[in-house]
Amino acid sequence: MGELRGTHVPVLLERCLELLAPALGRPGRTVHVDATLGLAGHAEAVLSAHPDTVLIGLDRDTEALAHARVRLARFADRIHLEHAVYDELPEVLDRLGYPAIDGVLFDLGVSSLQLDAPDRGFAYAQDAPLDMRMDQTRGVTAEEVVNTYSHPDLARLLRVYGEEKFAGKIASAIIRERERNRITSSARLAELVRDAIPAPARRTGGHPAKRTFQALRIEVNRELAALETALPAALDKLTVGGRMVVLSYHSLEDRLTKQALADRVRSKGPIDLPVELPGSGPTFRLLSRGAELPGEAEVAANPRAASVRLRAAERLDPEAARQGRTDRERYRRRVKAMHQPGTGSPGSGEDPRSVPGDANGTDEEGEGT
Repeated sequence: MGELRGTHVPVLLERCLELLAPALGRPGRTVHVDATLGLAGHAEAVLSAHPDTVLIGLDRDTEALAHARVRLARFADRIHLEHAVYDELPEVLDRLGYPAIDGVLFDLGVSSLQLDAPDRGFAYAQDAPLDMRMDQTRGVTAEEVVNTYSHPDLARLLRVYGEEKFAGKIASAIIRERERNRITSSARLAELVRDAIPAPARRTGGHPAKRTFQALRIEVNRELAALETALPAALDKLTVGGRMVVLSYHSLEDRLTKQALADRVRSKGPIDLPVELPGSGPTFRLLSRGAELPGEAEVAANPRAASVRLRAAERLDPEAARQGRTDRERYRRRVKAMHQPGTGSPGSGEDPRSVPGDANGTDEEGEGT
C-alpha cells in the first residue's frame, strides 16, 4: 500500500460528533454509516466515542479503503468497510443484514488523498494525467470527456456542474486544442481554461480553472446523480431518533441536500385541518436553522473547510410529531378565540401559553441556534 499520501484533517469534527451523539449514544448496539469514508478521520472519532457502535464505511476509492482499514484496525471487530458508492447503501445494508441504521454521515466532495496525490489528476495546480476517477477500477476518465464530448455537451457540463460563466469560450478552446493534439494532462487543461477566460475575470475568484475541474470531476464520478439517489435512501433507513449529517462543499451539493431534507420536515396534509392526517406529517426535524458555516478557528486550522456547509436532521416518532402539530393547532385556535367577542378570557382557566408537546414540532429552530 505504501505511505499515506496527503494530510487529512476531518472537517467540523467536533460538531459532527455532537450532532450524532444522541443517536449513537443510545443504550445497546447502534449502527453508523460513514457514506464517504475517505481516510477515516470522522469514522475513527465516532468509533472511539461510541464503544457499542458498529461502523459501515463506504468508499469508491480502493486506495482510501486500504488506508482506512489500517487506521481502523483496532476496531476490526465492529467495522465493515465496503467498496461502494453511497447510492449503493441499501444493497450494502441488505447484504450485511442491517435493516436500519442510527446515524449516517456524508462528507462530500474530493478527499485529501485524491487532492494531494499528483497522479490522480484532481488538482489544477499540479501536472498529472487527466483521470479524476474516484474509483480507478471503472468508469470514463476526464481525458475521455474533454477529448470526445461535443461542444454543446462540454459547455453544458461546465455551465451546470461548474457554474462557469465562460463555459462556451472554454469549450471552444478545448475543441480547438484537441483538433491539434489530444489533451492528456491537467496542467495543459488548466492553461487552456486560463487563456479562455477574459483577463479581468481571472483576477478574482481564485484559480480560473477550479470551476472547470469541479465540473469534470462531477461528470466523471456521477456525483450529483448518486447523491440525489443516496440522500433519500439514507433517510429511509434511519431509525426513530436516528440522525443524518451532510457536509457539502459547493452549492449544487448543498441544494440537493436542502431539497431532500425539506421534503421530510414539512407536513403534506391540508393546512386548514385541526389535526394532522395519519401519514401526512413531517418525518424529520432539522437540527440547525439553515446551513451551518465553519468558524474562523476551523478555517485557520484547516483551510479546506472554508467552503463547507453543514446540514443535519433527526427522524421523528410519527405519533409524537402528529400530537405536537395537533397541540399547536389547538393553541392557535384558543388564542384566536380570545380575540373574538364573547369568547375566552384570562379567567377561563386555560393558559394559552401552555402547549404540551410543542418541542416536538416542525417550528424547532434546531440545536445550538
